[in-house]
Amino acid sequence: MTDSLGRVCLVDDDADLRAATAQWLELAGYQVDTYADAPSALARLDAGMEGVVVSDVRMPKMDGMEFLARVSALDRDLPLVLITAHGDVQMAVKAMRQGAYDFIEKPFEPEQLLEVLQRASEKRRLVMENRELRRRLSAGPAIEQHLIGNSPVMRRLQQEILDVADTKAPVLIVGETGTGKEVVAQCLHQFGKRKQGKFVPVHCGAIPENMVESELFGHERGAFTGADRRRIGRLEYAKGGSLFLDEIGTMPLAAQVKLLRALQEREIVRLGSNESLAIDVRLISATNRDLLAECAKKTFREDLYYRVNVIELKVPPLREREEDILLLFDYFSAQAAESYQRNLEPLPTGDVSLLLSHNWPGNVRELKNIAERFVLSSLPISERLATLIGGSSEAFQSPENSSLQEKLRHYERTLLEQSLARHKGEIQAVMEELQLPRRTLNEKMTRYDLDRKDFA
Repeated sequence: MTDSLGRVCLVDDDADLRAATAQWLELAGYQVDTYADAPSALARLDAGMEGVVVSDVRMPKMDGMEFLARVSALDRDLPLVLITAHGDVQMAVKAMRQGAYDFIEKPFEPEQLLEVLQRASEKRRLVMENRELRRRLSAGPAIEQHLIGNSPVMRRLQQEILDVADTKAPVLIVGETGTGKEVVAQCLHQFGKRKQGKFVPVHCGAIPENMVESELFGHERGAFTGADRRRIGRLEYAKGGSLFLDEIGTMPLAAQVKLLRALQEREIVRLGSNESLAIDVRLISATNRDLLAECAKKTFREDLYYRVNVIELKVPPLREREEDILLLFDYFSAQAAESYQRNLEPLPTGDVSLLLSHNWPGNVRELKNIAERFVLSSLPISERLATLIGGSSEAFQSPENSSLQEKLRHYERTLLEQSLARHKGEIQAVMEELQLPRRTLNEKMTRYDLDRKDFA
């Protein structure tokens, strides 16, 4: 978007009302394109319009209902606000059911239209930003489409994955619960030589202890009570592909002994059989435990540890990749809105501080859950995030009896402080985020006594 509040496509056959409305909007800071009829507007509209359409209902050549259908066919996420006469309210309600953003009844005050446009423009901005995010992901390196993140730690992890994906060396992925260890494992498989083979995940902690050996190595019919048929184990089933042992630290010691031998000899024996079977798998393991500490406690075999940990990849917790929080929230909320067919509501500016200050003990999994619940919530948009993660937007609240000017100064200072903190005092990054020239940013930092060194 430009430095204006946004673009408005205004369609009305009443020349006087059209001119007056356009003047209000331009004085408020909008760029306005005016049209006397819907076909003329349609000839200039496209799916890339970064703005809002405002249209009368009763017009010659094409009425507001048909215009709505044509605009929706062009881009179902392009907000269209209807201006209606008193007798058209029932029609306007029907139009909203068919996708109109809102309607305003004549005669109306300029402030009423501006309020609706502010919400609609913010929604459109969010839609366009998410489209640009998807475009960049699809146009960028393929691994970024799977493992999303622009922070230095994630860039490094992406490169480490690509460096070792083609090797057959066993990899141990270490990270807290919810950081995305299985996604890393899938990337190792997808970008390696074995991508044509199967990716076979085994969640070790979810398998009953007495079934672990059968799951991994398979069994013959009659090997134990209930074994009424031969079963192929995961090590055998993953032949030519990758076996992912999630939470390997929970594996019973007896199974660890057999797994170690299978990895050393590259062969297995099914339970109830005497025949050795060659295996050909790339082993990828994951844990949220300190396996060396488990070795010291004799709950994990040290020789197996060094066998599975030829290469170690560390997945950072979300609190160490703050730069990715807003990116991931936008990505997951857009996914949820599309999946559940809900409107994509913009995140209130004051809620940015809640996302960035939250500790995220559940990491990316927790963030994805919050984003989905944000989309599905029926609470007012200003209350959703605070209710979901237990916080408030107090950082943006100025003293109760302060004047409008004082409130604006407090709000502006808070935005500057948070941007400087997010970018660790990097002035260029702050300029780009807040879309400020260097001179203007320097003047504001001087006015509020902010020093970039305090944020480095």
